[in-house]
Amino acid sequence: MKAHILINRGGGSVGEATAIEQVTSAAGIAGAVQLLDGERLHDAARKAVADGAELVVAGGGDGTISCVAGAIAGTGTILGILPLGTLNHLARDLGIPSALEDAAKLIASGKTRRIDVAEVNGRVFVNNSAIGIYPLMVNDRESQQERLGRPKRLAMAIAAARTMLRFSSRRLTLTANERKAAVDTPLLFVGNNTYRLEMPGSGTRERLDSGELCVIVLRRKSRLGFLATAIRSLIGRERPIDIVQLDDVQTLRVDSARPSLTISLDGETATMKPPLKYRIRPGALKVIAP
Repeated sequence: MKAHILINRGGGSVGEATAIEQVTSAAGIAGAVQLLDGERLHDAARKAVADGAELVVAGGGDGTISCVAGAIAGTGTILGILPLGTLNHLARDLGIPSALEDAAKLIASGKTRRIDVAEVNGRVFVNNSAIGIYPLMVNDRESQQERLGRPKRLAMAIAAARTMLRFSSRRLTLTANERKAAVDTPLLFVGNNTYRLEMPGSGTRERLDSGELCVIVLRRKSRLGFLATAIRSLIGRERPIDIVQLDDVQTLRVDSARPSLTISLDGETATMKPPLKYRIRPGALKVIAP
């Protein structure tokens, strides 16, 4: 099996290119490993698609997979995933093994399925996007990792505690499938398919092909109210006064009086000018998975 193998140079524990190439070659995947970062990953994936590549293998965390998927979605090229990041949410929800050797063998099996992707203002994401308190946490976490070299999980825990000191709400106008409402919320969550909130399995998805966005609006809360809501959601005791979950959403428009909004996209952040136009793209990505 021939493939373009694109590995994130700076994401997760990728090891050396030669070591990864030995594993993929042993599994029966032919192709030189390219160590890339940032926009070069997206550009390399786009070039592979333009050259008629049948298979592109992406190695890294969710940000890397999302970047490469954005270039592949809607084409005939297949995506193979080597989960080399810290959390690997998409790989987990797809049932892809975490061990590099096992993931490579799965790719070599060639078993494909079609899954949905979501996008906002033309930018693809495979897991979720958020507006409000979570992007602030991500910015803080990334700053700690860059300046202090802290591990991702530790940096996120510190960022969460510090962000609570700057807790605030956003005034947004939402239009979901032509239904319009104004909200004050500290957190708007938009997922690619439905997310489980309660434990066990919090933050996981049972399906990636339902053709729906998961839209969750946290009602306006104080700091203590926000923490209480989070705890109640984890134990499956959330109340109507805690959150609003919109069902059967294919398109979502987010308007704001602010000139720009900082949003999270698969664990990374971006600044976009409103309106933000979210949509689901059913079956747009062909991926190798169980």
